Amino acid sequence: MQGKHGEVLYVGKAKNLKARVTSYFNRSAKSAKTTILVSHIYNFDFILTNSEAESLVLENNLIKKHKPKYNILLKDDKSFPYIFISNHEFPRIERHRGAKNKPGKYFGPFASSLAVNSAIKTLQRIFLLRSCTDKQ
Repeated sequence: MQGKHGEVLYVGKAKNLKARVTSYFNRSAKSAKTTILVSHIYNFDFILTNSEAESLVLENNLIKKHKPKYNILLKDDKSFPYIFISNHEFPRIERHRGAKNKPGKYFGPFASSLAVNSAIKTLQRIFLLRSCTDKQ
C-alpha cells in the first residue's frame, strides 16, 4: 500500500488478495490504526510469488527495506535463518542469521528454524561435519 507521494505505508501478504484488500475496507472490522491507514492509501502494488516461504521472505525484505509506518511485527532486526558452511579445512556447519560476512557458503533463507536445525543435524551425521568452534 502506497501513499500519495509513492511512500510505502504497509507491506503484507495474502493467499487471497481480493479478500485481504476487502478486509481493510470492511467497516465493522477496522481498528483505529486501520482506519488511518486506509485514509492514506493512494495506490496498491502487488508481487506474485511461487510459494508461502517465498512470500514470507519477500515480505520480510520489503519491510526492512522500506520501513513502512504501519508495519510493526517485522520492523525489528529479526531475519530468516540460513545454513552456513565454513571455508575451514575442516568445515563447520551452523545456523546463521543476519549479515553474511563470514567466508563460506550460505544456503537459504528458510522460513522455519526447526527445519534448519533438523537439516543441520542430518547433514552433520551424514557428512561427518563438525559442530565445534575453531577455538575448541
